[in-house]
Amino acid sequence: MCSLCGILGCDDHWTNAVARPGVYTRNLDSRARRAETARRLGAANAILSYRRLRLDVWQGRSYVVSSPTGASSVFEALAHLWPEAETLAGRAFDPLDEALIAWMERGRA
Repeated sequence: MCSLCGILGCDDHWTNAVARPGVYTRNLDSRARRAETARRLGAANAILSYRRLRLDVWQGRSYVVSSPTGASSVFEALAHLWPEAETLAGRAFDPLDEALIAWMERGRA
């Protein structure tokens, strides 16, 4: 894939809502949206690093998950993160995996 699809799509997830009457959101302005995106990236990268993967924002609207070998995948919404990460890692991400939980509790050694 040439990755062009990553900039043509849109991320319409409800957590990315822009503040307007009748809509609850933390994203009151562009600074708050960037801070929320950084918080989400940090949380995802804490888990992804267990399999030596990394998540970054691409073009401000899409995401790219990459492996230490240089393999990567571009996708438009965080809802697509885990299937993409599992494909790159070659293994499932089980949030109840005892080894993952122990690793997180140790401070991601």
